Amino acid sequence: MAKTESSPLLSVHPSTCLVDEKFEVEVQHLPADSKITLHALIHSDDGDDWEAFGHYTSDSSGTVKVSRDKSLGGTFEGVEAMALLWSMRPVLESKPVRRFQKNNVLTPVKVVFSVHEGHLAKGIRHRTPLTSANAERWYVAPDVQRVEVAKGGLKGTLFTPPGSGPFPAVLDLSGWQGGHVEYRSALLASHGYVSLALEYMGFLNAEGKLQYKDNTYFETAFTWLKKHPKVCPDKVAVMGMSLGVFVALGLTANSEIMKPKCVVCVSGSHIIPLKGSLADVHAAMQQNIEKMRFDEKKRIIWRDLLLPIPIDPSKKAEMGKIKCPVLLIAGEDDQNCPAPESAEDMKKMMEKAGNGHLLTVLLYPGTGHLIEPPYSPHVRFSDLKLLETKTKVVNVWGGETAPHGRAQEESWQKTLAFLEEHLCDNSIEVTPC
Repeated sequence: MAKTESSPLLSVHPSTCLVDEKFEVEVQHLPADSKITLHALIHSDDGDDWEAFGHYTSDSSGTVKVSRDKSLGGTFEGVEAMALLWSMRPVLESKPVRRFQKNNVLTPVKVVFSVHEGHLAKGIRHRTPLTSANAERWYVAPDVQRVEVAKGGLKGTLFTPPGSGPFPAVLDLSGWQGGHVEYRSALLASHGYVSLALEYMGFLNAEGKLQYKDNTYFETAFTWLKKHPKVCPDKVAVMGMSLGVFVALGLTANSEIMKPKCVVCVSGSHIIPLKGSLADVHAAMQQNIEKMRFDEKKRIIWRDLLLPIPIDPSKKAEMGKIKCPVLLIAGEDDQNCPAPESAEDMKKMMEKAGNGHLLTVLLYPGTGHLIEPPYSPHVRFSDLKLLETKTKVVNVWGGETAPHGRAQEESWQKTLAFLEEHLCDNSIEVTPC
């Protein structure tokens, strides 16, 4: 690269923000028509390095602007403002592939951006860059409070916005892996909702065997959240991801206690809903275990366990009994759960029952099971620890990187709009009740 009067300048704006906010990445003071590689690197909480990079050519003024200019190659192509995040992949692809998850939401995701001469494809992080810049992306906004909950038999983490409230609230139910899954609740609190990330999987009984929670546990959590002094009791939603959808729909349809204002369902199903205990859900799935199949690399595909969609209504959540708005989000390439087929059947059931007007369905082509907050790296498959046997397998989640990344962004925006519409009296911003 020919020398210029000024060294290249890399800027990221804003350099500190929430994970669902866009940024602008720009390189200035390059020679005109320079070929460069823009590289982004994250060291995850699990100790893995994730990277993304794009190949750019500067304009006549020596500038590259990611939101304006096309990437000609790398982990993404075309004009993609946020692809330096959602196209990230593990640096060492020979390692077992993990999901990208934020385990400690009180620390930021630190991203190192760098500019390199030429269009590079390998070993970029080991090269000396022309220039670099850092950015921090947070799941918690300033003054959001995090409190661990361990009372009345409940276990989870409560996130509260700053201020006395009362605020609208969300009971956040993660998937089958359970444990501390806090990042979605932390982000919801950053947008003005009290959010309880409820733990309900992975508990062991006195004999060391997996303990499955029943209706009472979830109803107790819902009641506890409603009675919290910072919560507006008539404005509580339930959000389920994967297995959490089974719970959310089953109880919303049948519980006399768990009556949410609205429900958000991500990558889940109404088949084998929670009606008594999650042990019943697990037993029903085990009966279909022969339907489990593998891809060409012996990675597990689970979606067929719930197919075909049963005709018997007793094997499904009673969607006709649901009296609150429901948002269903599903990826058409979900390889872990038949979410798109389930969404179609739920729509038919609700239309037949006369409550179809309460349902909103968002179906995304090229999108897999792990529909995470915006700009999270897409993972088509990853290692997975089975709670029952404590063995590790490689699980196929599905999805293609670019459409999956776009679906994450749009579905989150529509989720926030849905919650605002039904919990916040159509106000422009989330405010105390």
